[in-house]
Amino acid sequence: MKILISFLIAIFITDSAFAQNKNYKTTIDNFKKNYNANGYNEIFSHFSPEMKKSLPIEKTKLFLTSLKSQLGNIESMEFINYQGKTYARYKTKFEKTIMAVNISLNDLNQIDGFFVKPYEEAEMSENKIVNSLNSYPKKIAEIVFSASKNLPNNTQLSIAIIQDGKTNYYGITKINDTIKPCENQNLFFEIGSITKVFTSTILASLIESKKIKSTDEINSYYQFPFKNNIKLTFESLANHTSGLPRLPENLRSKNDANPYKSYGKIEVEEYLKNFVKLENVPSTTYSYSNIGAGLLGYTLGLSQKTTFQNLLKKKIFDKYKMTNSVTSLQTLGIRLIKGLNKEGKIVSNWDFDALFGAGGILSTTEDLAKFINAQFDPKNEELELTRKTTFEINGHTKIGLGWHKLEPAIGENLFWHNGGTGGYSSSVVMKINEKTGVIILSNVFDINDKIDALSNDLLATSAKQQ
Repeated sequence: MKILISFLIAIFITDSAFAQNKNYKTTIDNFKKNYNANGYNEIFSHFSPEMKKSLPIEKTKLFLTSLKSQLGNIESMEFINYQGKTYARYKTKFEKTIMAVNISLNDLNQIDGFFVKPYEEAEMSENKIVNSLNSYPKKIAEIVFSASKNLPNNTQLSIAIIQDGKTNYYGITKINDTIKPCENQNLFFEIGSITKVFTSTILASLIESKKIKSTDEINSYYQFPFKNNIKLTFESLANHTSGLPRLPENLRSKNDANPYKSYGKIEVEEYLKNFVKLENVPSTTYSYSNIGAGLLGYTLGLSQKTTFQNLLKKKIFDKYKMTNSVTSLQTLGIRLIKGLNKEGKIVSNWDFDALFGAGGILSTTEDLAKFINAQFDPKNEELELTRKTTFEINGHTKIGLGWHKLEPAIGENLFWHNGGTGGYSSSVVMKINEKTGVIILSNVFDINDKIDALSNDLLATSAKQQ
């Protein structure tokens, strides 16, 4: 799963005219130095008066600290081009990913425009890609086409837009460099880490029925002590504050194309007995962990003397009438959309064993829409519990028992999660009070930044139409 950069990186451009000059390199060098040294006051001092008004010092600090927490320090910045004679575009290598940093200077060499977005290499000419989404509302067609035009042929996006109880579906496929509409809301995609929301929902259900407590330690469900007597609570596994690493040290997959397939009961017990160690003090630091979520699901099954997959069927799929959500791809046949790598080549599906709770569900946008609509029911206490804040990640980002919660300076809170496997990327975002949400399932690897941004754009568009 990738953190939702598009929601955490805002765009700050003043209304003043952009002026080109020869001092961009000096500005960029200083920006990189000050950013890496946490010199946010120094960066702010180089803003134009208009920029300072648009982005006061506290908001500047919040934005830049959030940027660093998500991306890390800057390793290099390479000038690419000038965009529309307005700002200079730099391919910026952060510790965790590559982004496009765009800066504009005025005549006094002050920064009066600055924004960050996912970096995309220039691909085929846009003029060669045909937009055949004429049957969709114009604004939605434009937004979806813009986001999908550079994806490989045979891409499919399955999109659901939910507004006050009504769900509209917008499926698209790219064939022979043409973006076309298609009906794929009942076809199956791997949803990756969105599975974690369902894992946490089972936890919430068991808490509501008083079968377990969020503060209970999972240790009691194992017949052996954990290495170094480490203690792990259900809540800390659900909100990524357990201190566990992202992946288990004993994940020794012989098949990188299907890495979790052979990680079963034996490997879980081996990990807890001999390998488990904490990278942070529990309940003090948010650190995203697939092994943590996988352990959560596996232990929930142990706690009820069944498998996690059985709990999913009983407490999620049956309860919310999700008849097109499964834990195995064996019976799907042609209803399974084939996953692709970034070059458009078909890749293997992922199979999960003991760590299923971290990312193993296959589902459809129609089924996920049922689950999101259920979130808007004020009487559903278990779903409300999954959204209730359990930890503050930073000033405007929190986490519940599964959902990430973004609190913008203006507007309603956003709840979101995304996911990715070897051939799929997915995104869900919703606003509870407005009863709006967007679901996007795709069959392309590692395009989370793109579809997270698309989710946000579609959510904003739907809000304007209300």
